[in-house]
Amino acid sequence: MAKYYDLAVANERLTDLRPLLAGLRDDRDTIVRSKVAVDGPGVAWQPGMVEQPGMVVDPATLARMEAAVRQIDAWGIMLRDIGTGLVDLPALVNGRPIWLCWKLGEDDIAWWHELESGLAGRRPLIELE
Repeated sequence: MAKYYDLAVANERLTDLRPLLAGLRDDRDTIVRSKVAVDGPGVAWQPGMVEQPGMVVDPATLARMEAAVRQIDAWGIMLRDIGTGLVDLPALVNGRPIWLCWKLGEDDIAWWHELESGLAGRRPLIELE
């Protein structure tokens, strides 16, 4: 991780991140609905499903999604899950790298976890040492 966020700057970044993640999720949902419309109800969407034979995906939708992911990456933010809008922002605490953890629907960043622990290791910021 080259760029680290402090909490104030990370929370400011949410202003730009919220609409980007919401749009990305909406575009992903559009693609999923297209898949179900082609294959019928009961189709379980799986990661990696984008285009299948007989499925039409609007190139503009894919271009928007790619642009959103590129922008999130350019900000140094790790996109973890499109459906929930889960992201991790790199931070340093007492010289130790951690992730600030946030997802769509949450107000400000209130969670963190160690680099290796992921969402299961998510802990409130108040516990950060």
